[in-house]
Amino acid sequence: MRNMLIVGGVFLVLVLVDALGSTDPGSSTRGLRVVHTRGLAASSSGGTTTTSLMSSPQSSPITPTSAPTHASLTTPAPAPPTTSPSPKLVANPSLTFPIRAIFYYPWFPEAWNQQGVDPFTKYHPSLGNYNQNSPTVVAQQIRAMQYGNIQVGIASWWGQHSVTDHRVPLLLQEATGTGFKWALYYEAGGNTIPGVVGSPNPTAAQINEDLRYIESNYVSSPSYLHVDGKPVIFVFGNPSDNCSTVEEWKQANTMGFYVNLKVFPGFAACSSQPDGWHQYDPAVSQDSQPGYSFTVGPGFNKANETTPRLARDPTVFVKSVQQMVASKAPWQLITTFNEWGEGTAVESAQEWSSPSGEGVYLDILHDDP
Repeated sequence: MRNMLIVGGVFLVLVLVDALGSTDPGSSTRGLRVVHTRGLAASSSGGTTTTSLMSSPQSSPITPTSAPTHASLTTPAPAPPTTSPSPKLVANPSLTFPIRAIFYYPWFPEAWNQQGVDPFTKYHPSLGNYNQNSPTVVAQQIRAMQYGNIQVGIASWWGQHSVTDHRVPLLLQEATGTGFKWALYYEAGGNTIPGVVGSPNPTAAQINEDLRYIESNYVSSPSYLHVDGKPVIFVFGNPSDNCSTVEEWKQANTMGFYVNLKVFPGFAACSSQPDGWHQYDPAVSQDSQPGYSFTVGPGFNKANETTPRLARDPTVFVKSVQQMVASKAPWQLITTFNEWGEGTAVESAQEWSSPSGEGVYLDILHDDP
């Protein structure tokens, strides 16, 4: 379903994204997406929907129907980050495998207030309903991730000049000197974003334009992740993806990014292959894509749903993390650090607080590097 709210003269479009079952390599559990777009007619229609975070237009998170979903935002458009864009710097040496990385959402405070629910979460983050325009908040989150032996944050990115895009400079700045790295999660690969041609299946020309923008603005930062000398980008997908998706990215990637695509049925048989593959399905406790990635998640309990899609159980998470480490997969991924609307976060909360101050789930990751 598609919902639109008007806040401060800006339309907030919220979209629900369907998620497929975890046994299907093409399944996706995607939730909250935020889109701020001007001049759109309010509408409501059935079926699968998507969202984007556009800043001028700007964005807000989303929500699915039978799969993981995000909700609508009712807060005003966010103020610009308190820092100026990161300067172009010489990139740090590449990280080597295995790499532990986590999916991260830089869309707060906008995402706290959605679909008439404020805050849009069943939990109580230890940092409160924080604002990611704050350098202090971002620095604390980086320290928390590093405590969990997490080397990389994969930041949800909703396109040029979007809300999430405006926060990338601060993420890079606060990671400087810490050894922590950031990569972007290209959401247009599986979500409809106003102004992104062809999304959720953007054209090669659109992808190329976005990659050039990312290259020009971010990848030279010492905090941007490189593997094999290439800047890394993860790509969200949708059920219609197939081998032509791989060809499109190959055609678009003229600047040599390390591209990690979301799996789809038959991906391994494609004649062209990207640098890596991953699954995003937080409704399952673990997912293995042998030779490519191993992903674990603590639970899935969406704010406006009565029954968890994946009940939280730290003992299960311990076993999943142990199996992830034992797999020696190149990419060892966690869903998610702070997707509070879907209830998939490992970030500390009152409900799973611990003496370390970082929470039970980050303790587990800390204890099994």
